[in-house]
Amino acid sequence: MDVVGLLRELVGRVTVSGDPGSQRDAMGAVVEVLRGHAPHLQVTEGSDPDHPWTLLRTPTDPGRPQLLLACHIDTVPVPDAGEWQRDPFGADLDGGRVWGRGGSDMKAGLVASVAALAGADPETPVALLLTSDEEIGSKGAAAAASAVGEQRIGAVIVPEATGNEVVLGHKGALWLAVRTAGRAAHGSTPERGHNAVLDLAALLTRAGGEIPLRSDEFLGNETWNPGMVAGGAAANVVPDRAEAVIDMRTVADGGALLRWWQGQPEVADVEVRVDLPPVGTPADDPWVATLPGPVLSKPATYFTDASVLVEVVQGAPIVVWGPGTPAVMHARDEYVELAELEQAAAAFGDVVGRWPG
Repeated sequence: MDVVGLLRELVGRVTVSGDPGSQRDAMGAVVEVLRGHAPHLQVTEGSDPDHPWTLLRTPTDPGRPQLLLACHIDTVPVPDAGEWQRDPFGADLDGGRVWGRGGSDMKAGLVASVAALAGADPETPVALLLTSDEEIGSKGAAAAASAVGEQRIGAVIVPEATGNEVVLGHKGALWLAVRTAGRAAHGSTPERGHNAVLDLAALLTRAGGEIPLRSDEFLGNETWNPGMVAGGAAANVVPDRAEAVIDMRTVADGGALLRWWQGQPEVADVEVRVDLPPVGTPADDPWVATLPGPVLSKPATYFTDASVLVEVVQGAPIVVWGPGTPAVMHARDEYVELAELEQAAAAFGDVVGRWPG
């Protein structure tokens, strides 16, 4: 299989989160490539019009435990294309790298997985899950979760960019839209109103010292970040509403954190935007010990579709492991090293070839 050619084709496709049509088309392109190399594969496509997904698997007894490779097709947007040194979707091949949005996150991992599945023995129980909208809360994986839960999964590889080092987990994510409410008035007579922005500012100032953040020996400390703040309609109007979107990275169930925000006196409403659990596989797991790659002692700094899959694979070990440089994920001039792509394709093929099933 021409892994470099397939990678360049996929990087050249604009598959930004929230655009189901482009993501569905890219999944179709991957399916066509695999049908050309492995026509025996069984294909199941999701029916969700907004969050497409596709599951491909070898035609073995579904009762045998399958090795699942789980890859998202979407990328973050490119709001600053003019500041890139290259066309973000040009898929330039230069200096031993493919340049462009999605090269590291995570189209290289997807291509390595496609190569492994294409070369798999039809009798080996292995599957590839293609998901959409991972970057905005693993929505495609959530749409596919019930179908994955119907399979017997023995282990999962999520080929995000780790520089081909095996990562055993990551924190969860709890994204909350926290809103305050006030009373509008003319800006020249603020005493007649109630300023929702000032309420929100007081709440955020206090939150840093009061949120009941926890820690975990492997995952580390929980964090919070007010990533977006909005309020008011005009400079000369006392704002009657304000909102902050809080990104919290969790090491356990997020219920206690949600209740803290809901219980604050300034808060009128809290909307849960994303609620994904943390993921952790024991370092002494027997399957992990067989993987042909160094196992890191630290978790990934980002969340992945593993947060959805961990709830439906009935305790199967999950690792995050794939080609790409974490530092260039979501950054300008994203790229992936071809040597890492080829190394990952060989390593995944080796794991698939030795999968006991």
